[in-house]
Amino acid sequence: MFDPRRRPAYARRVPLPRVRIVHLPPSTLAALADGDLHAANATSPVPLSEGFVADSFRAVWRLRARQVVEDPAAAAWVTGAVWDEDAEIAVGRAGFHGPPDDDGMVEIGYEIDPPHRRRGYARAALATLVDRADADPAVQVVRVTIAPDNTASRDLALPYGFVHVGEQWDEEDGLELVYDRPVRRPQPRRASSPVPGDSAG
Repeated sequence: MFDPRRRPAYARRVPLPRVRIVHLPPSTLAALADGDLHAANATSPVPLSEGFVADSFRAVWRLRARQVVEDPAAAAWVTGAVWDEDAEIAVGRAGFHGPPDDDGMVEIGYEIDPPHRRRGYARAALATLVDRADADPAVQVVRVTIAPDNTASRDLALPYGFVHVGEQWDEEDGLELVYDRPVRRPQPRRASSPVPGDSAG
């Protein structure tokens, strides 16, 4: 779960929901890929809604279900459920496309279920993933790819330090703009000087 105190100043202006990314076991991913919500909920760590078997979600689950079979270590990185800690509901999906590559790059992906949009969940999920990347010594660069006309996602990413570095063609999504952000390691807290009378011996 992300630490709100580490959010950029821009992001701190609006209170965000408390979320965490719940990673799903291979059996849950396979059931979601098949569109079988009942089977998915039988093995999921958290209850999932109908939105998790929508077409756009299933396309991602199919990729991730194959990925974790071929590379079991990827399970700790790839897309999971965005879980609202206070409301105790799953509101969308988010995660990395996989573990860090040879250059230490990880790419973020997320989608919020339509009934839960415009409530800060996308920003909270992005902050959670950025925080995790910053804390992992294997990660050097965080990436997001955004469609040229998706100004909402661009405006979400820019305050977190993402910079446009190029473009690419995706077989499914077409032209995408590439935004990278070097990791920012958490700074150790400085020990405060003792105040007279606040400590003894």
